[in-house]
Amino acid sequence: MDPTTRLDPNRTMLTGAPGAVDPMRTQAMGAFDPLKTTGMAPMGTGKGLRTEITASRVATMANGPAREQFLVEFIAEGVSPTMVGVPSSGASTRTPLNLCLVIDRSGSMEGPPLDYVKQACAYVVDMMGPNDVLSIVTFEETVDVLMPPQRVTNKQLIKDGIQRLVPGNTTNLYDGLLLGAQQVMASPDPGRATRLVVLTDGDPTAGIKDFTALVAHAGEIKERGITSTFLGFGPDYNEELLHAMAKRAGGNYYYIPRPELIPEVFRTELEKLMTIVARNLQLEVKTARWVTMRAPGHGDSANLQLADLERGSSLQQVFDFEFANHPLGWYRVASGKLTYEDLLRSQTESVALDFIMEFTADSARYSAPVDARVSGAAQVALASKAVEKTVMGMKTGILSPMAAVAELQKTQALLLSEGRTVEAQEVTMALRAIQSGNAGEAEKTLMGTMLQLDQGKKQT
Repeated sequence: MDPTTRLDPNRTMLTGAPGAVDPMRTQAMGAFDPLKTTGMAPMGTGKGLRTEITASRVATMANGPAREQFLVEFIAEGVSPTMVGVPSSGASTRTPLNLCLVIDRSGSMEGPPLDYVKQACAYVVDMMGPNDVLSIVTFEETVDVLMPPQRVTNKQLIKDGIQRLVPGNTTNLYDGLLLGAQQVMASPDPGRATRLVVLTDGDPTAGIKDFTALVAHAGEIKERGITSTFLGFGPDYNEELLHAMAKRAGGNYYYIPRPELIPEVFRTELEKLMTIVARNLQLEVKTARWVTMRAPGHGDSANLQLADLERGSSLQQVFDFEFANHPLGWYRVASGKLTYEDLLRSQTESVALDFIMEFTADSARYSAPVDARVSGAAQVALASKAVEKTVMGMKTGILSPMAAVAELQKTQALLLSEGRTVEAQEVTMALRAIQSGNAGEAEKTLMGTMLQLDQGKKQT
C-alpha cells in the first residue's frame, strides 16, 4: 500500500485479535504488540537503522472524541560501518567522508583566532585518510578555494597550504557557503558522509546579508543532500542566524567562547561524522481521513527532514493525533514512510510505518496511565520551546536574570530526568554564565541546546 495515499478508515480496520486480520484489508504482519511496532531489517542484512513506534496507551476511547500520541524512534545500530571492499579492522571501520571546511578569514580573525583555526584544520587533516575527500574554502570580502576536493594522501602538503592563510577584510558568508557546496557536489558518492563545516566570528557584512535569504540558502544546500554544521566563535557572531541556518541545514551548532577551544570542537564534529550510518532522512506521515494531526504538523500530513544519525544514537519524533467519534475496533490511524541513504550499504533505503490504535468502550483501558517513554519524549520536545522562551525573555529584558535562572533550572531538571545529560550540561553552562553576569554567552550556548532538542537526537 502506498503510505502517501489517503487512508479509508473503513478499509484499515484490523478485525478481531491482532494477527487475525481480514486478508482483503490492510494487515498487521506477524505477532503484534499494540503499544510497540518495530520495523527493522532481518538479521544479517546490515541495514543502518531500525524503527520503533510506541503508542501512548493500550487503547483509546471509542464513540467519542479522543487524543493520543505516538513516539517514533529511529535507532542507529551500534555496528561499525565498513568501507566497501575493505576488511572490518582498524581505521577502516568508519564512515568515509566528503568534507569541506568553510573558514571565515575576515579581519577580525587576525591573531590567535586564525592561528587556532589553522591548528584545527591541521588536526582534521591528520584524522582523515586516503579514502576521505577534503576541500577547503575561505571567505572574507571575496571567497576562495584554498584546496579543491581531493583524497587526503599528502597530508604535509595540505597542512603547508593551510599555514599560508592570512586575514582579509569583511565577511561574505553567503558566497562562502555556495562555493563550499560546489566543492562537495564535485565528488558525489552515496557511501560517504557529506558535510560543510562552517566557522565564523561575526555577522555577514558583505554579499547577501539578509537573515531570511541566508537561512533559505542553507536549506537549499540541504535539499541537494549536503548537511552543514555551524561553529560560532567569540562574542560577536549572530547566534540567532547560525542557529536558524544549522536547523534548516540539518547539521550541528557549536558555540566556541575562546579561540583555544576551536581544535577541540573540530575534533568533536569530525568524530561524529566518521560514525554516521544514515543521512538525508526524510519522513512522510499521512493520517486517515478521520484523524487530525496536531503535531509536528497540523492537518492530515507531515513531511519532515531529519538529522543525520551516527552509530549509537537515536532520533525521537512525537506525533499527536486527535480522533473524532469513532466505533470500536483496531484501526490504522496513520501510515508513513522513512527514506534515507544507508551508508552501511551505500544505497537508499525505505521503511514503511504503521500507526495502529485500538478503540474501546472500556474506561479502565482508555484511562490507563500514558506510557512513560512517550510522555517523557513529548516533554523533551516541548523543552525546546521553553528554552526559546527563556532566551527571548532575556534578550528583550522581560525576564530578569533571577527569573531566567528559575526557568532554566526547571528545564535542567526535566532533561536530567529523561537522561538528556548533554543538553542538561549545556543548560548548566548557561546558568553559570548568567550568574556571572554574561547573558550573551548564555544565549549563545542555549541556541545549541534548542537545536539538539528540536532534532530529537540522543545517545542510546
